[in-house]
Amino acid sequence: MQYNPNIHHRKTIRLQHYNYAAAGSYFITICCFENQPIFGKIINGEMILNENGKIAQQEWLNTVNKRKGIEIGEFIIMPNHMHGILNFINELSEFDDMIKPRFNSPKNNLGSIIRGYKSSVSSKIGLGYSVWQRNYHEHIIRNEQSYNQIEEYIICNPIFWKKDCFYIER
Repeated sequence: MQYNPNIHHRKTIRLQHYNYAAAGSYFITICCFENQPIFGKIINGEMILNENGKIAQQEWLNTVNKRKGIEIGEFIIMPNHMHGILNFINELSEFDDMIKPRFNSPKNNLGSIIRGYKSSVSSKIGLGYSVWQRNYHEHIIRNEQSYNQIEEYIICNPIFWKKDCFYIER
């Protein structure tokens, strides 16, 4: 069934009129379908990846090989979600900006990068369906202090796993 706004009532959680291909940094969280812990487990404050987790990690690292103008910041694969920082780098010089109009390919915006990552992980894990929940959480990182706090949160996430909002005791 195709999307029908009268039936499905989907509302975007993205900022209207914001260019999600613009240079800047984004904090991303992507959750597994039904919060299933398919990527491994936390043991003594350390994330131990299983084969699915290794696939999720490798595909995230591989993102920079598939897309131009992005760098990966701190990230972690957790049992039922992943957190990461994506940095969009403006590769055009000032001279380039003056001689040709600025155009960001739809394949290099945040949404398409996340869609590609989710699709690739699901395909390589091979369960026949997406291992991810629909959509993702993003936060536009606006300054260095915020960037540093988010990095610290990502690094410490396994240590504080049982206090995490994504933690589900099974």
